[in-house]
Amino acid sequence: MNYIRNVSFTVKSGKTAEFNQALTNDVLPTMKAQPGFKHELGMLNGEHAIGLSVWTDKASAEQYATKVYPTILTKLSPWIEGTPKVANYDLAVSTLAV
Repeated sequence: MNYIRNVSFTVKSGKTAEFNQALTNDVLPTMKAQPGFKHELGMLNGEHAIGLSVWTDKASAEQYATKVYPTILTKLSPWIEGTPKVANYDLAVSTLAV
């Protein structure tokens, strides 16, 4: 069963373009290289951001969360405020090719 990581956070005021560039050029290639990674949806509403990553299984998502995510969080720290909130879900239904 596919597994979802939901990460929500605030992008610093005036830093959205820089954040998107870092996400596109550095973070997404790193995520794509992780075992079990399938898809990422990044959403912005003003400075509020949500990232949904789709994984093949819970174990892959958990391995990413413990071994890779801390490094990614450090890389994104110049552009985000506070500590992101993370929630995890089993994927129930999707129209994405997951």
